[in-house]
This record gives sequence, structure tokens and C-alpha cells, in this order.
Amino acid sequence: RLVCQREAEIEKFKPQEYWTVDVDFRTEQGQVLSARLTHLNGKKLDKFDLGDKAKADAAVAAIARGGYSIVKVERKQQRRNPYPPFTTSTLQQEASRKLGFGASRTMRIAQRLYEGIDLGGETQGLITYMRTDSVVLANEAVGAARRLIEQQFGKNYVPEQPRRYKTTAKNAQEAHEAIRPTDLFRRPQDVTKYLDDDQRRLYELIWLRTVASQMESAVLDQVAIDIADKSGAAVLRATGSIVLFDGYLRVYQEGRDDPAEDEEQERRLPQVKEGEAVARGDIKPEQHFTQPPPRYTEASLVKRLEELGIGRPSTYASILQVLQDRKYVRLEKARFMPEDRGRIVTAFLESFFQRYVEYNFTADLENKLDDISGGRVDWKQVLREFWIDFSKAIAGTKDLSITQVIDTLNEELSPHFFPPQEDGSDPRLCPVCKAGKLGLKLGKFGAFIGCSNYPDCRYTRALEVAGNGNGSGPALEGPKELGVDPASTKPVYLRKGPYGYYVQLGGELNGNGNGKGVGNGALDAKPATAETEEGEAIAAKTRKRKKVKLPPAEKPKRVSLPRGTKPEEMTLELALQLLSLPREIGPHPETGKPISAGLGRFGPYIKHESTFKSVGSVEDVLTIGLNRAVDLLSQAKTRGPAALRDLGPHPEDGAPVRVMQGRYGVYIKHGSINATLPKDLAPETLTMEQAVQLLAARAAAGGGKLKPRARQKMAPAETAKPAKSGPPKGKAAKAAPRRKNAATIADAE
Repeated sequence: RLVCQREAEIEKFKPQEYWTVDVDFRTEQGQVLSARLTHLNGKKLDKFDLGDKAKADAAVAAIARGGYSIVKVERKQQRRNPYPPFTTSTLQQEASRKLGFGASRTMRIAQRLYEGIDLGGETQGLITYMRTDSVVLANEAVGAARRLIEQQFGKNYVPEQPRRYKTTAKNAQEAHEAIRPTDLFRRPQDVTKYLDDDQRRLYELIWLRTVASQMESAVLDQVAIDIADKSGAAVLRATGSIVLFDGYLRVYQEGRDDPAEDEEQERRLPQVKEGEAVARGDIKPEQHFTQPPPRYTEASLVKRLEELGIGRPSTYASILQVLQDRKYVRLEKARFMPEDRGRIVTAFLESFFQRYVEYNFTADLENKLDDISGGRVDWKQVLREFWIDFSKAIAGTKDLSITQVIDTLNEELSPHFFPPQEDGSDPRLCPVCKAGKLGLKLGKFGAFIGCSNYPDCRYTRALEVAGNGNGSGPALEGPKELGVDPASTKPVYLRKGPYGYYVQLGGELNGNGNGKGVGNGALDAKPATAETEEGEAIAAKTRKRKKVKLPPAEKPKRVSLPRGTKPEEMTLELALQLLSLPREIGPHPETGKPISAGLGRFGPYIKHESTFKSVGSVEDVLTIGLNRAVDLLSQAKTRGPAALRDLGPHPEDGAPVRVMQGRYGVYIKHGSINATLPKDLAPETLTMEQAVQLLAARAAAGGGKLKPRARQKMAPAETAKPAKSGPPKGKAAKAAPRRKNAATIADAE
């Protein structure tokens, strides 16, 4: 719900234009100082006062008229305290920002560090328990940190008193310490050789954060410099900071979700004094637009869950993973994007089970569970109260029809699936019949968007925003004829079916399900009449009575559009090339067997006998030559057992006899008979005579594959019991057909 709400805010957001004017000044010492216009003509400028280029140009002209000097220098000393040691949530946030680790990956690596690493023959746990809300460090850990800081950085980096932290998170359960190294004197460089790269980076992050949490505060000098012309009409300000004492910043600086948010405050400024004249340099007006709220990262989403009191340290990673596994959201450029499935689920729950998806409901339930574990509340009473309300909510929705649910979802999701058009036209108007309204529909393969005039109009599109640039392309209004195949004189169509776009050679434009095409648009719409329906019904009854089978229709050739190929870019030439697949490249120079190229479920490939090799792109599979194909096949693994030798045709039936390298060793293959090669016989010296003897022995011992029924162990005919009179019951009813023929099968064996 958080992700969907944020996306709705972004979709509704309308950017607003504004301008800033920066000016470079040169001090008497020759240093460059950049300042931004803050006052113009005696008025302080708000963010949108320079709302267009004309106003920005007027400000530039005003700045260009005067000479400038330093009118004010403000200095303010600030102490910046270190952050507390890691909890589960802050570790996940920092690992996401600094290391690019997802929450699940972070917890998996931390688990390994906690369980123990082999350090030269002895397994040692390197960190304390990694599922905790606590920011408290044990006294021995605090003492070790202070000794290490003094030893490594000096006494001035050790605060007078040890730092003690308190947890501010809601519903915190402080049963464990904060996450810290078990031995702070086990420095990251001391254990690097025992850890993989991910483990080393996470251990170093935990070590640095723990040490920094016990160091002295950093001292900064915050500086603001005002620069004005002689008339005071234009005033510009430069802000920045000077680090007087780095303190904990020498070791650690916390990452930010938006690294640029404090960039201006962190900027270093030159030393200047009031009254000093400065020379004006370049004037730089710059256009900006307001930005929508940012999408959640794993770090910011975990932080938000913690603020709302939702979840526990052990659940953050699984929450984020389940959202992705169920395809409710996807990670795109490290940001969470809601899938349409997630939007539908959220809209449904908000519409019909609103109380149970409220953030405070989840947080309050967490509090009640805490009260239960503390013995302050009877667990039966909590369950009883929950169930009474929940059963009422269920009762209020169980009689809803599918139509009511769909109508509600249509209303809720209309701004997303049918956003306003730039030309002001109705976004829900069907582009084919120009009369029906588009809306959510349910079909065999799930939800989709369709026309309200079905079946007269069969326009549909996937459950996505039209023309949103996500690779779906424009909606296909019926089969599109690309041209005519010169060889067969059949038309070539671009179509869209339940599984996506494809090209088809020949076939009709109607979608009657007989292999002549898949309908999906206006050209498929074929209004039925009473006469045709009645005639078809009579014909169907006649066929059923006379058991007449219709001849199977010849299916036209079809090829799905390869991944990455946009339907709007499909041409007749490319369609004919796709329809020509699989194509034969040429004979292999060693075996003489053909090498072919084609498109499979895993993409373009080349094949030689049982050896397959993927190729880079569709263009490669259409143009690849024999030399390149042979080179690629030499790098591929053979599918199935490899043939070591071909002994020749069997003297009895002429079928090939081969020596094979299988999973469990070397064997001889003849048809369905596989005979293990004895260890005293070398594959290189094996003769056909020896192979025939081994195959015969294997066949006599029952080698080869039997059909499932022949494999069953049947009772002898004389022991088969006669069937009881009357209809069989229970298990006997299921086994009756088999018992009926048991004696006959036993005789045959």
C-alpha cells in the first residue's frame, strides 16, 4: 500500500517551473566564490518568484548593472554527534545505501558472520546477533572501543564519558545488544583473507559504525556569506561549512537516500571578511522543475515501516522479498515500482477490508502481541475481539457479485489505467468501435482491459497503461497485414494473442478458434445473427448424432516476436525472416550433420544433433554463418550423454552401436538396450563382437525399457481370484478394470 500510494502521488504530480540565478565571484586572494540570488529590489525571493525565463532574464539584467562586495559574514559553530550502532533496520538501510545490498542479501551475509567463519582452523562468530531493535552496547564492548580509539586515533578522539544510546523506534524489543563485532580489536584488515568480498564489506561497515559510535563529536563552522551591490538591489548568499575537528567523521559518515540533499551545506568556502570587494564573474540562470516525491528504496521503505511501527527486525527482509516474489512490486534502478497486480490487490483491500490495511491497525496489533508476551493481556480475549470484527467484515463482502467488485476496482483504478489525455478526449473511449467504454475485465488468463460492447467489439489490451513506454507499444486494433509473402502469395499478419504479439503466415482474419487466427480487435468482431446461430446449433446436433468428425483445419505458421522486438517496428522483411526459422546453416565439417538456427523458449539458438548453443540476438540467428556457428558449438556443452565411439551397425538389425559416456560411467548403447562396459575393457579397444555379446547378455537379463504395464508385477493366472458378484465398491471400484484382465496379462508374461 505504501508503494502504491507513493506511485499515485507521482502520477498526480504536476511539475511547476522555477528559475535560480547563480553568480561566480572572485575574491581579492583570487579564490572563486559561488553565490545564489536571494533578494531582488529589496524583496526576498520565494522559490517560485522567478517562475519563467522572462523574470529570470530581468534578474540577470539587474545583477549585471552593479559592483559587489561582502556585506555580511555569519559564523555558527555546530557539534555533530555520531550515530548509534546498528540495529537490524539501520543495518539494512546503510547496506542498501553504501553497498547496494538488498535486505535479504544483507541478512543472509550477516547470518553467516554471526554463525562463524573459519579463521585459520578455528571457527569464530564475528558479529553479535543480527536481529535486534537495541542500540545498547555491553560494557566490555564500550571499554574495548574506547581503548581502540585512543590507541589508533589519539586521546582527543575519545569523549570524556562513554556514549549511551536509547532506542526511539516504536514497539522496540531490546532483548539483544546492538549489532557489533564480537571483538573490536579484530580489525577488518585482519580477517580479510578469511572472508569473501560481500562478507568483508559488511563486516567493515559494522566495525566502522561501532567504533564511530563511541568517538568524539565533530565540530563544524557553519558559514553564510552575503554579497550585495552598492545599491542593495541584488543580494546573493553563499553557504557552506568548515570542519574544525573531524571527530567521528574521520571513521564514518552515514549514507543518505538523496546524496545531494546537504551538498550545499557541506561545501567549503574561502576565507573572506566584511567589506571586501569581489569581482563579478559569470551569471548562470538555470531552469528547474519541481520533482515528485521519490519512489521508495529498500532503505527508505524499511525506515518508513519502522516509523509506522510495522514489522519486526526479523520480518523486514521477508516483507520486501514476498512483495517481489508475488509480483506485487518490482525493483527498477533500486526503486520500488508497483505492478498492476499489486495495485489491484491494494485497491480491493482498501475498498472492502479498509480497517485491516490501515497502518495503525497493524501497529496496534503489534502492541497487543507485546502485551500478550508480557502477560498483561489474555491472548484469547485478543483473538476474540479480532475475530468478531473480522467475521463481520467477511459477512459484509461474501455476497458481493463479481460485477460489483469489478465496478469498484474500475472506479478506484481509473486514474491509473485511464489517465487524462493531452487533447482532452475521453481516455476510456474504445479506439475501435468509438462507442464502447474501456474497463477492467476478467478472463481465462486473468484480468485485462476490454470494450463494454463485447461481443460486437472484441478490442482488448493487456492490463497496463496505454502508451506508457513500458515496452507494450500501442494497442493493436485487430490483425495488421504487413504484406504478402512472394513465395506462397499468402498474406503476412501481425497479431496479438493471450501470450503477446506474433507474426502469422496466411489464415483468415476472424478468430474462430480453428487455427485460422487469434482474434483481438475490430477485424475479429463478427456479429452473429439468429439465423447463423440456429443453423450452427442444428449442424452441431447432427454431427453429434451421426458422430461426424470435422477435418482438422490447417494451422498457419506463427512465430512469437522475440524479446526486445517492438510490434510497431515490425516490417514485412523481418516477419518473413522470422517465419523462415528454423533455418539450416549448413553441414558440420566433422560430422556432415546439419547445423540449424532457430528461436526457442529461451531465445535464439543454434543446434547440431543434441548440442545447443544460445546466440546473442535475433539478428545473429538470422545472419549467422557456418564458420561462426561451428566456433560457437565448440564452446557448448552437449545435451545428454556424449558419444565416445561409433562402432557401426549391429549385425542383426543394422541399428547403430555406440560407446557412450554417461553420468555413471561408460556404457554401450543399441536402441533401447544399454550395457555397462566392464572395467577390464577399454572403450578405445572395444570390438563390435565384444559389444554384441555384452548387449545380448544385458537383453537376456531384462535390459532395456519396458512399457509401464509390462513393468508391473502380476500374480500368476492360477492365483488370480475371481471377481465378486455385484458392483465393486471403494478401492475395488477403481481397480476393477485392471482386475478384469489380470489373468490374461499374467498368461502373456
